[in-house]
Amino acid sequence: MKHLAIILDGNRRWAKAQGLPTFEGHRRGYDRVKEIGLAALERGIEHLTVFAFSTENWKRSEEEVGYLMDLLLKALTKDLDFYMKHQVRLKVIGRRTGLSDKIQAAIAEAEDKTKGNTAGQINLCINYGGRAELVDAVKDIVASGVNPEQVTEELISSKIWMKDIPDPDLIIRTSGEQRTSGFLTWSGTYSEILFVEKPWPDFTVEDLDAAIDNFSNRDRRFGGNSK
Repeated sequence: MKHLAIILDGNRRWAKAQGLPTFEGHRRGYDRVKEIGLAALERGIEHLTVFAFSTENWKRSEEEVGYLMDLLLKALTKDLDFYMKHQVRLKVIGRRTGLSDKIQAAIAEAEDKTKGNTAGQINLCINYGGRAELVDAVKDIVASGVNPEQVTEELISSKIWMKDIPDPDLIIRTSGEQRTSGFLTWSGTYSEILFVEKPWPDFTVEDLDAAIDNFSNRDRRFGGNSK
């Protein structure tokens, strides 16, 4: 497996079950991203993509959104030495418009500073939505004056936010929900899917290893015959 993607679900429910503030759930969830991210890269996975903040998450309370944005800013600035130490590249996937100028500048700096790192890449999906990704790709194609007959799957793949990143082999969603919620709508077409009951803050390295083992025992046919 070269690319693992995870829908980080259950931070708020985990916090409520523990009798903790919602913010603590998000903080623990971010710490888990760092732990699982390093473990995944150590196991030969080249890309870990995490669904951290969707285009729909803006509907949450102003206080919660503000905390999530502060957490993102921390990841891109104060924690940058952590990613440099472990040779991790950072990439933010999603609409930059809507994010503050401060965060946009931090994204650009973090991506530039870590671009030469060699251990692997963590892709943070922020202000991301699968339909929004396709809408923006289509707008780009229309603006470039391409004739309808020239529109191909390869052209669309070259315009989406996930361009230059291999399609995910496996998508995991934690916390028991069994839907993808618009995550990697285009690039995840043939991804294997694994639903895990545990909320994201409880997801362990052992759970990661179990998921990798589960994936290795699947027969991926891509619409063709079984091997």
